[in-house]
Amino acid sequence: MTPEPITAAARAPVARPVMLQGWYDLGSVHWRYEPSLVQALLPDGFTVDTFDGSAWVGLLPFHMRRIRVPGLPALGPLSTFPETNVRTYLIDPAGRRGVWFCSLDITRLIPTLVARATYNLPYCWAQMSIEREGDVWRYRSRRRWPDRGPSSAIELRVGDPIPADEISDLEHFLSARWGLGTTFARRPMWASVDHPPWPLHRAELIGCDETLMAAAGLPAPTSQPVAMWSPGVEVRIGRPRRI
Repeated sequence: MTPEPITAAARAPVARPVMLQGWYDLGSVHWRYEPSLVQALLPDGFTVDTFDGSAWVGLLPFHMRRIRVPGLPALGPLSTFPETNVRTYLIDPAGRRGVWFCSLDITRLIPTLVARATYNLPYCWAQMSIEREGDVWRYRSRRRWPDRGPSSAIELRVGDPIPADEISDLEHFLSARWGLGTTFARRPMWASVDHPPWPLHRAELIGCDETLMAAAGLPAPTSQPVAMWSPGVEVRIGRPRRI
């Protein structure tokens, strides 16, 4: 199956979302990995997606805002919290290009349990903070459950916006993803994602101390990082469906 092309906007809107979310103040730091190392993390049915011969794994901290079900209000503090993802990229059996989450750390225990039960995603309960000082953003996280200890401390200096016609092929590869892969009873599942094109900024990684990659089953990154930042988007997520 030939993978679908990467597009800056979703190929089709999510007509009936089951979840609405806002992803804001998003830091993005990615490293190259050998594809075989990342493929070993994926379940049967999914193939690691590569760019320039490498798999890419990202550490993405951000503010989750107003997570809610369509037609219902957000639930105050339960719906808004920091989140830190470790993610990579895959191709499903239909050729769709999406995200595979190695871990998703958040500061709310109840949403952690609900997300694990509904989307079968590896949500974890953590202590986190996001701080801004001028053009520098600091993201900190330390996991509390189910395994205590894995952590990250990221500092990004945010630069100018990247004009839409100057976003590189690699930057599109790392950001323009319109679905996520998961499993249910060992069967591959797919959930579509829809949001406006990411408004991206250039960014410089000025500090990084993390053990989340090792907790995900990967060696510590050694390649030159690729850093970006975004003020954020509003997101619509579809129901997971069997592939």
